[in-house]
Amino acid sequence: MVMRTNELGQPIGDALPHWDAPAWPPHQAMTGRFCALRPLRVDDAAGLWEAFAEDVDGRGWTYLWQGPYERFEDFAAWVATSAASQDPQFYTLLTAADLRDVGADATRVAGVASYLRIAPAAGTIEVGHIHFAPRLQQTPAATEAMFQMMQRVFALGYRRYEWKCDALNEPSRRAAQRFGFSYEGIFRQALVYKHRNRDTAWYACIDREWPALQAAYETWLSPDNFDDQGRQRVSLATLTHPILAARG
Repeated sequence: MVMRTNELGQPIGDALPHWDAPAWPPHQAMTGRFCALRPLRVDDAAGLWEAFAEDVDGRGWTYLWQGPYERFEDFAAWVATSAASQDPQFYTLLTAADLRDVGADATRVAGVASYLRIAPAAGTIEVGHIHFAPRLQQTPAATEAMFQMMQRVFALGYRRYEWKCDALNEPSRRAAQRFGFSYEGIFRQALVYKHRNRDTAWYACIDREWPALQAAYETWLSPDNFDDQGRQRVSLATLTHPILAARG
């Protein structure tokens, strides 16, 4: 690669003469074979309360900014605030089974996720506030939800899709790499939350990696990748590993 320089001989970044800032992500439903995402609604509170109650020991709340909640009223207030937010932009996740039962107005929901730190001028956007009920975790529906969110981002023309988490959150760090986000380092003492320090682990994937990531997801989600018992033949981590710029 030849380094570009300016008229003073200083190295400068690649030219982007044809790049334009992408649109703000539309707050619209996304539907796949295993799951669907729809904009978070105030009336999702009861279904989410029930879904998160499946996590009996509250393990899923440890690394989230909010919760756990002792009273439904407080949780419902958070849902109402989040549903009205533009950034973060929240979605409710539903499994295909839930949709088959009662259609688009299904009240049995399985989790939430959001876009956040949406910066069209920079071409960057983050995924976060991910909270899945136990029945959604480590399922094709959970993976497809992440694929749908990533697919929308790059279809809109964003250049960079980020994943950040508490550096002590090993499950989140493993998930980031499985989903194709490359490790970029640790921001020490980046934040304070729940009256404790957070060192933040940074991960990201970028637009030039998207074609290979898309192919990896489509290969993994293909019916041919699952046997008669629904077990995967090839893991997503195996497919995304060669795409990662760095691991950590």
